Amino acid sequence: MSKKNQWLRLSGIVNRPCQSLSTLFALLLFGTVLASCSEGRGKNKKNAELLEVPVFSLTPKDIKVPQTYVCDLQAIQFVEVRSKLEGFVENIYVDEGQEVRKGQALFQLSSAEYNELVNSATAKLMQAKAEEKAASLEVERLKVLVDKKIYSASELELAQSRKQMAESAILEAESMLKNAQVGLSYTTIRAPFDGIVDRIPYKTGSLVKSGDLLTNITDISEIFAYYRITENEYLEYMRGELDKNADTEQMNEQVRETLQGEQEEISLILSDGIEYPYKGRLETMEADFEQGTGSIALRVRFPNPDGLIKHGASGKVQMSNELHDVYLIPQKSTFEIQEYNYVYLVNEENKVNVRSFRPLMRHGLYYVAQDFNTNDKVVLEGIQLLKDEATVKPNPIGEEEVYRSLDLPL
Repeated sequence: MSKKNQWLRLSGIVNRPCQSLSTLFALLLFGTVLASCSEGRGKNKKNAELLEVPVFSLTPKDIKVPQTYVCDLQAIQFVEVRSKLEGFVENIYVDEGQEVRKGQALFQLSSAEYNELVNSATAKLMQAKAEEKAASLEVERLKVLVDKKIYSASELELAQSRKQMAESAILEAESMLKNAQVGLSYTTIRAPFDGIVDRIPYKTGSLVKSGDLLTNITDISEIFAYYRITENEYLEYMRGELDKNADTEQMNEQVRETLQGEQEEISLILSDGIEYPYKGRLETMEADFEQGTGSIALRVRFPNPDGLIKHGASGKVQMSNELHDVYLIPQKSTFEIQEYNYVYLVNEENKVNVRSFRPLMRHGLYYVAQDFNTNDKVVLEGIQLLKDEATVKPNPIGEEEVYRSLDLPL
């Protein structure tokens, strides 16, 4: 007996043809039903396992982004007070940190030598004037004698020459006297303008030489803040303010009008991170770009009525940069690889696709970007659970919730 017949006999199919065929068909039908049920359960299980992710639609925004630049703070006037003479410090009339007025005496250097120079120059001037007077009388006397033909005309010419020499001697003596008086005036050092006295390194009795620094005088009633911007930032700013089609002369005139006209007030952040209570205005900029850095310096004037800011302080100027038609991408929606940032976009088939972008800047907890399309759907969070081309179940999130940390007109 063959193995096939032996198997049929054992299974009870042989010798019971009708009953065996019915049983076989029943087994085949049961298998088909089981397969169909298994396939249905697989599809339901797959649908149940779709990841639900929050998504939001991108719309272009017009925003003002604060930009800060490190700046140097300088007094509107800062002068080094130096000695023009060599001498001893006889008196110091002010103290460090004292407010002084223009022309007020600050220091007195030894002046005996310069007093003697003034006296000597005065004596020489008096002598020159006396000689000039004598020469004038001689000329007048000789004129009479020449008219009477008692003396020849040559004698009168000689007398007139001596008078001219006496007059020139007076001029020389007056010049020497003025120089001596100027030298004497240098022994008293006075304030060049209203300001505050800085450190005084030399004390009474010290010997100072010509050019030695005695102190500094600073006027901090107002403060200059100098900061630098790149060439691209400069061009962006100026193109926003000027007519693109203006010729060079018109552009230069527009630059002056722009800098002198109505401008946005600029904030100052001091070194402790607190905003200065007074606002400043942009006044001017340098004429050339710095060769090493390719940047150009701008100057902002701030009032300083309380004297809070001192010369040489540091801080940051803060300006508002207006950006139009940009997209705000929450940082939690992104991941970074090397120099690119990435987000997941959801397409019409509810599949996610990785999209790279380069942000223009950061604004709070958001990236500012331009290379997107209106109504692009971005996965808000949970990106660590996603894979490219994965099918998801999107859960739309409103703009109010997405941008609630920003004061934006929605």
